[in-house]
Amino acid sequence: METMGKFQRSWLLFTSSISVIAANKQLLAFPIAIAALMIVIVLFFLAPVALIPTGYSVTQVEHWQAVGNALFTETQGRGDGRPGITLTTGGMAYLAGLYLVSMFFATFFNVAFYNEILAALEGDSVSIGRGLNFASTKLKSILMWSLLAGLVGLAIKTIEQRMGLIGRLVTRFIGATWSIASVFAVPIIVREEQVTNPLTTLRRSADILKRTWGEALIGYVGLSFAGTVILIGSLGLLLVALFVSIALNALWIVAVVAVFLVLCVLLFGYLSSVAGQVYRGALYLYAADGRVAQPYSSEMLDSAWKFKKN
Repeated sequence: METMGKFQRSWLLFTSSISVIAANKQLLAFPIAIAALMIVIVLFFLAPVALIPTGYSVTQVEHWQAVGNALFTETQGRGDGRPGITLTTGGMAYLAGLYLVSMFFATFFNVAFYNEILAALEGDSVSIGRGLNFASTKLKSILMWSLLAGLVGLAIKTIEQRMGLIGRLVTRFIGATWSIASVFAVPIIVREEQVTNPLTTLRRSADILKRTWGEALIGYVGLSFAGTVILIGSLGLLLVALFVSIALNALWIVAVVAVFLVLCVLLFGYLSSVAGQVYRGALYLYAADGRVAQPYSSEMLDSAWKFKKN
C-alpha cells in the first residue's frame, strides 16, 4: 500500500509537471539549446590544447601522443609493479580551469532556464532569448556561485581519491549534505537581487528548507519512482517480445521492440528531467513565497522530502 502511494504521488507530480511543459513547449527546447551551446563552449576551450604546435599534423598519431605527454606523465609502479599515469602540473591546472569554466556556463544556463521555469509557473510566456539575456545580468552571482560549487566538487573528488573507502563514505555524506543545502541556490540567484555572496546563497537555500520542511531532511523525493516502474514495465514487454519472437522464429520482432523501447525510454528520461526541474521551481515558489503553483497542490509539495525516523 505504501509502495502504491509512492507511485501515485510520483505519477501525480510527473503529470502535473508535464502539464506545465505542455502549456510552455519552449521549456523542452531549452535543455537542447543549452546542451548545444555547452558542446560548442567545451570544444572552444579544448581547442588550444588539441591544436598546440607539436611539429606534427593533427591527423598524425604523433601529434596526439605529444598532446598526451603534455597532459599526463607516467609514475612509478605501485605494489603490483605496474606503472601508473597521472596528470602533469600543467595538465592538472588546465583541466581544473576547464572544470571551473564548465561550472560557470552550466550555472549561467541553469539561471536562464530557471528564470523561464518560474515565469511559466506564474502564468507568463517562455522565451529562450529572454532567459539568456536575464542570465547575463547575473554574471557576478553566477561567477561566485560557480567558484564555490566548483571548489566543493574538486574537494569531494580529491578526498574520494586519496582516502579510499573512508573517503568514499565521507564524500557521500558531504555530497548528500551539499545537494540538499544547495537545492534552491539557482532559483535564489534568479529571484533575490540582494544575494550575491555564494555562502549567503547557500545559507539562504538551507534556511528556506528548514523553515518549510524542518531540520530532519535526509533526501529529496523527486519523480524517479514512477520512471523506475515504467522502466521495469518496459523490460517486461521486451521479455514478452523475446518469447514471442523465439516461438515464431522471428528475431526481428525483438529487434523492433528493443529499438522502440530504447527510444521511448530516452524520450521519457528527457521529459522526466525537464519535469523534475519544473517541480523544483514549484517547490521554490512554495517554500520561499508560500505560493502553490498550478496544477500542483500543497499536499504534493509538502511531501517533497524524506525525513529521519525518530
